[in-house]
Amino acid sequence: MAGMFITFEGIDGCGKTTQIKRLAHTLRSSGLSLVELREPGGTTISERIRELLLDVRNHDMSDECELLLYEASRAQLTQQVILPALQDGSIVLCDRFFDSTTAYQAGGRGLDEQLVSRANALGCCGVIPTRTLVFDLDPEEAYARATQTTPDRLEAAGLAFQKRVQQRFMGLAQQESDRVKLIDASGTILQVEARVKRELADIFVELADE
Repeated sequence: MAGMFITFEGIDGCGKTTQIKRLAHTLRSSGLSLVELREPGGTTISERIRELLLDVRNHDMSDECELLLYEASRAQLTQQVILPALQDGSIVLCDRFFDSTTAYQAGGRGLDEQLVSRANALGCCGVIPTRTLVFDLDPEEAYARATQTTPDRLEAAGLAFQKRVQQRFMGLAQQESDRVKLIDASGTILQVEARVKRELADIFVELADE
């Protein structure tokens, strides 16, 4: 199998992180070579950038600084881990990629769409996901989940911010419907997992009979 790059997206608290771990377990159990990553993070440099981005003490970070830090983290992860894994024929599952930047920095923060698009082009180093799953959950429910523990800097941006991000994710699913697929994230973990498997069954025969 040629390398496949699957990204999981959605607002904070939508349940995507739980689902990416469950899919990774299923695919590994089928004997597939798989790399599981998160953004920002995944390398020593990218994890240090993650700490800067999510630290609530950095409340004075400018939107432009935030954008560029995400892209710096992404460029390092892509060059150091994602590209080599894809070239080796591995499956790469990534918890967030450039669609999050479009949704959060353009949709949530209000940065210029073309500016964010150009920054994304630099940060992704030419790598485009094979399939992107956007987990669609009511923002109020997701926000309640996300803030059950101490919120990070992005989670602390508030419900109105998360609603703007959600709206932009919905727009991406309409604009790029061949690549970006909506997953109903309501219901139980097992119900959502079944929806994920159905959506990816055309890519992974291992999921066809699940």
